[in-house]
Amino acid sequence: MSPFSIPHSPLLDRRALLQKGGLSLGSAALSSLLARDLTAAPSADITLPRDPHFAPKAKHVIYLHMIGAPSQLDLFDYKPELIKRSGQPCPPELLEGKRFAFIGTETALQGSPFKFKQHGQSGTWMSELLPHLATVADDLCVIKSLHTNEINHAPAQMFLHSGFGQGGRPSMGAWVTYGLGSENSDLPAYVVMLSGPPGGAGTALWSTGFLPSVYQGIQFRSEGDAVLFLSNPEGHSRSDRRHVLDAVKSLNEERLRALRDPEIATRISQYEMAYRMQASVPDLMDISKESQATLDMYGATPGKASFANNCLLARRLVERGVRMIQLYDADWDHHGGLDKRLPAKAKDVDQGMAALVRDLKLRGLLDETLVIWGAEFGRTPIKQGQDGSGKKVSIGRDHHKDAFTMWMAGGGVKPGISYGKTDDFGFNVAENPVHVHDLNATVLHQLGLDHERLTFRYQGRDFRLTDVHGELISNILS
Repeated sequence: MSPFSIPHSPLLDRRALLQKGGLSLGSAALSSLLARDLTAAPSADITLPRDPHFAPKAKHVIYLHMIGAPSQLDLFDYKPELIKRSGQPCPPELLEGKRFAFIGTETALQGSPFKFKQHGQSGTWMSELLPHLATVADDLCVIKSLHTNEINHAPAQMFLHSGFGQGGRPSMGAWVTYGLGSENSDLPAYVVMLSGPPGGAGTALWSTGFLPSVYQGIQFRSEGDAVLFLSNPEGHSRSDRRHVLDAVKSLNEERLRALRDPEIATRISQYEMAYRMQASVPDLMDISKESQATLDMYGATPGKASFANNCLLARRLVERGVRMIQLYDADWDHHGGLDKRLPAKAKDVDQGMAALVRDLKLRGLLDETLVIWGAEFGRTPIKQGQDGSGKKVSIGRDHHKDAFTMWMAGGGVKPGISYGKTDDFGFNVAENPVHVHDLNATVLHQLGLDHERLTFRYQGRDFRLTDVHGELISNILS
């Protein structure tokens, strides 16, 4: 049965109907149909690979989310006119109808204090804060015309990853694994890693929402036990664990035959996955086996929790067939202290993400891996003079949902291009607007999934990642 556009538990509904005699079948025919349902392989792994809607350009996604939203105006979107008029009042017409999270009556323009240069044959603009990323500029597709619906962090994070500003809907990773399954039976199809605390939306960012929980993102840690509760309890051997799992599996399969509840199938599958991960995960997470040249390229240190380590682990996960990998890096919410805090954060991620793009390319993996960098929204071209409590702050920028920047690399996206444009102040999109739904529709398309066909029926409605919107950004596709 196709995973696309199916009700939550069709077998349970049909069985209940047959048992009530709703179709007036003879007892022999009824018994035959029920027996066929009961003997269907209940313990089959529902995460096996599935055929896409059409030939994909990408097999894997590595999504780098900068929690809190970096300032595009200080990293990618060079605005000489804004710099020239820094400190002057913002033209009133630009403020009409605008909503801000914290900005009050002060509306002075704020140009970037950082120097910009063009890089590579593509002439891609980047600030001095990203010297490593600048070396792979010709591999990047920089989209400068993103816009979203939500103005505050948690709703905007949810909107970016689930297409809806509130919890309860599946994340992009859950949709992808629901549609495509897994290429590795020993690792989850959907892995999440953090450097710093999770975003305001928390673990909902990688939840399954109303999809079966087998599509849940699994959080890995780059130090200590990679996955919580994966190790055997003290005094218990691997053979002891196998004996317990066999007994539990037998009981769960009996229950599954009776109820046909997909969550029981999930439980069986996840117990078995956890057992296999006990052997596969330690080897995966041991980056000390990498060459010193590779560690130096990433700036990675074995045994240390860092964004650089997570980037290297993301490449190792791709090599092992993991479908969806999300890296979340915290502390990008710079309402104040932008002049010092942004350079520090850029330094945290610059080398690792540049090395990731370069390493994937050197290993022949970039063509089949879509790397995405971005955040829930951007920052204002207006200086924020005070924080939410009214306290005066140094240079800062408020939330800005109407124009921000993300970049992509690999996975069938044109390299070395900039797409979209904002006005002279970086306030509004001036050319080729890209809504978050458009971005998500394009990501699914590169994986061979039609965003209008990848649906799940819940509470009488067919839901999808892009809600009822979304257009392909066809001009960035190779």
